[in-house]
Amino acid sequence: QVQLVESGGGLVQPGGSLRLSCAASGSILGFNTMNWHRQAPGKEREFVASITSAGRTNYANSVKGRFTISRDIAKNTMYLQMSSLKPMDTAVYYCNGWRPGIESWGQGTQVTVSS
Repeated sequence: QVQLVESGGGLVQPGGSLRLSCAASGSILGFNTMNWHRQAPGKEREFVASITSAGRTNYANSVKGRFTISRDIAKNTMYLQMSSLKPMDTAVYYCNGWRPGIESWGQGTQVTVSS
């Protein structure tokens, strides 16, 4: 099974930017979709953004226009470029890969937006 490892989280001031990475141990084209989710303290995990094997993207309304999902197929890596960060974006961010019968999750990376 393909393993996923997130990196790039950290502490950033409101209005700042971060880029998260999700490195896969195998080809990311093996997944029908790859996604970013996040979970804030005391809240349920929520969808953030997705990219299909064909390259189509989708975003939660709360991040549309501020976050950009992308991938580097040669590096087997997915990214989440986050800009204009707000305190409400504070959460553990998880990457996820899915195809019928198979789902993989990373261990998560903490993003904290605070002054």
